[in-house]
Amino acid sequence: MTRVLVPLLLAAVLATALLGGAWAPHSPTSPVGTPWQGPGPGHLLGTDALGRDVWSRVLAGGGRLLAVSVLAAVCASVTGTAAGLLAGWFGGLPSRTLTAGADLLLALPSLLLALVAAIALPWHAAVVVATVCGGAPLTLRVVRDAVRASRSSGYVEAALLRGETAASVLVREVLPAMRGLVAADLGLRLVVALQIASALSVLGLGAAPPAPDWALMLRENMTGVALNPWAVAAPAVALGATTVLLALLAQLFFHEGRTRRSRSRRPARKETTGV
Repeated sequence: MTRVLVPLLLAAVLATALLGGAWAPHSPTSPVGTPWQGPGPGHLLGTDALGRDVWSRVLAGGGRLLAVSVLAAVCASVTGTAAGLLAGWFGGLPSRTLTAGADLLLALPSLLLALVAAIALPWHAAVVVATVCGGAPLTLRVVRDAVRASRSSGYVEAALLRGETAASVLVREVLPAMRGLVAADLGLRLVVALQIASALSVLGLGAAPPAPDWALMLRENMTGVALNPWAVAAPAVALGATTVLLALLAQLFFHEGRTRRSRSRRPARKETTGV
């Protein structure tokens, strides 16, 4: 049941985040009442520091944040997967060079790198740079070890005996066998990218006001949390629910991939006949 429930919940959250702006009852950027107004008729979650409808801003506040996070996660996962395939297949000098570069990047804290990048680059570019530099090295290590283990598998040896090139074996044989692992890693990169993007927005280095943004809402409404706690609680819950569902989905992909690999390695049962 969990395999069905988690993807459905995540799909509902993502659909709301990406399309929620069209369902907002009020403009997410224009004041519709007095500041810090509590929940009431016409304002499901009250108003924020500038009198804007909190519910409308929550519905419209996840699209840009998730779009940037998805872009950053895909860039990190693709970069790390490609480097891991090369390092795991060829070994030797290519593997040592790529691993050394990954170790160097891992020595840099992702959030510190994001802060430095946000000073010189636009917000979305800083999120991509920090996610790639912090996440791709981890992806490289995971994929490299998986490729090394698959070098001696039967399907890889059969492909090599057929005369297939290394690129063909990696793309057509090895990579599909690791799809669960790669999907799980992509989910983890997405969680990290969402955390980095949210941190930059909370620190004032992200989306510029009056853009609706879950993390920016936390920064703008923290001073009035006692007057209308929903102005802070609603975007915090949206961020937390999205992050938890992404982590659970990544875990499901990981377990599914591990189960498939264990089944593929299980020796075939020999049939016995009675005498």
